[in-house]
Amino acid sequence: MNKPHKNYRKTKMESHNILNKILQIEHGFQHIIDGIDEIFSTYSKEQCFEFALDLFKHKAYQARMLATMILGRLAAEDNNALCFLKERISTDENWRVQEMLAKAFDEVCKHRGYEMSLPLIEEWLEDDNNPNVIRAVTEGLRIWTSRPFFKENPSVAIALISKHKAHESAYLRKSVGNALKDISKKHCELIRSEVQQWDLSNPQVMFTYKLATKLLK
Repeated sequence: MNKPHKNYRKTKMESHNILNKILQIEHGFQHIIDGIDEIFSTYSKEQCFEFALDLFKHKAYQARMLATMILGRLAAEDNNALCFLKERISTDENWRVQEMLAKAFDEVCKHRGYEMSLPLIEEWLEDDNNPNVIRAVTEGLRIWTSRPFFKENPSVAIALISKHKAHESAYLRKSVGNALKDISKKHCELIRSEVQQWDLSNPQVMFTYKLATKLLK
C-alpha cells in the first residue's frame, strides 16, 4: 500500500491543529470565524469541503460549528455544500450548530446578493420537513432591514417573515417574533399594520404577536 503523500499528512496535521484550538473554547463565534479564515487561506476549496464533511462527524459541537461555517462560505458557489447545509446540518440537535447554520445562510445571501437570493430565501422558508431550515432564514438575516434590498423594501421582509407566525415550532416562532420586533424599531407602523391582520385567538399566533409588538407603544 502506498504511503500517504507528504503534503497530505501535512494538511491533516495543520487541520487538526486548527481544530484543537477551537475545541478549547466553549463559548462565542469569533474564534470559529477566525478558524475559517485560516483554513481557506491554507487549503483548496476541495480540501475545505472534505474537511467540513469530516468535521460534521465529530462529537464536539465546536467541530460541527466549524464545519457549518466552512460549508456556508463554500455554498455561495457550490450547490453540494448548500444542499448539505439544508439537508444535514439542519438536523443537528445542538442549538449552537443551528446558530451557525443561520450565519452560514446569511453568508450565502450576502455573497450572492440579497435580491438575487430571493428565490433561495423563499425555497428555504417553504421547507415542510424541518423548522430549522426556516429558522436559518428568519434568524440568519436579522436584522433584515439592515440588509441590502430589504433595507429599501421592508414590507417584503415583513411578509416573508410573517408567513410562519403560527408555526408549530416555538423555537421558530420565537425567531419570527424577534425578527419582526427588530424591524419595528424603524418601521413601527408597518409592523402595526401587519399584526392587525393576525388572528390572535390562535395561541401560537399570540405567542409571536407578543414578541413582535414588544416595542410598539
